[in-house]
Amino acid sequence: MGQNPDVDDAYAMSSPDEVKDLYRTWSHSYDAAFGDAQGYQLPREVAFAFVGAGGSGPVLDVGAGTGLVGTILRGLNTESIDGIDLSEDMLQVAQTKGDYRGLYACDVTKPLGLKNAPYSGIVSAGTFTLGHVGPEALRNLLDVAASGALFVISVNAAHFVSAGFETAFAALANEITDLTHRDVRIYDDRAHKAHRNDMARLVIFRKV
Repeated sequence: MGQNPDVDDAYAMSSPDEVKDLYRTWSHSYDAAFGDAQGYQLPREVAFAFVGAGGSGPVLDVGAGTGLVGTILRGLNTESIDGIDLSEDMLQVAQTKGDYRGLYACDVTKPLGLKNAPYSGIVSAGTFTLGHVGPEALRNLLDVAASGALFVISVNAAHFVSAGFETAFAALANEITDLTHRDVRIYDDRAHKAHRNDMARLVIFRKV
């Protein structure tokens, strides 16, 4: 990996340590070199879907990174947003923006034990994807959600079935309700040609 990581580097990660190393390098250039330059529109899709479905705070932003989702949610008048991410370096950038009530470095594949739980909403953009987090984390998110909490989680559409997400959501049938999903583009036309038409599946549901 060079000094300017890209989405292919992110997809190639296979361990938490590799993820931390990648985002340590990427943190201060992420918003401009990736978010803006590649037309990374998934955070906006997630935030607008959440608010459009009636979501409100307190909200947990899973894989908050540099705070792209949180900034949009605050612009849509969502209050009390907390963020979690594996990378402390990315969270330090998010902290400077002033959109979050609290930011916590933690591994979503392990029990979270967050002091502000339970949450009325759970959102996530770009975390449930190849090289990052699989469906095993869904249980930990349900554990910090209030009854009736609204979830809007993006999953890389190309891996939705093969990575076990379809099976995992089916297994949660007695614990979630109002399950719907729709596919959206992750990037706009500014993205490199190889990823310009990459799709994410927005999975929207409520905890029973």
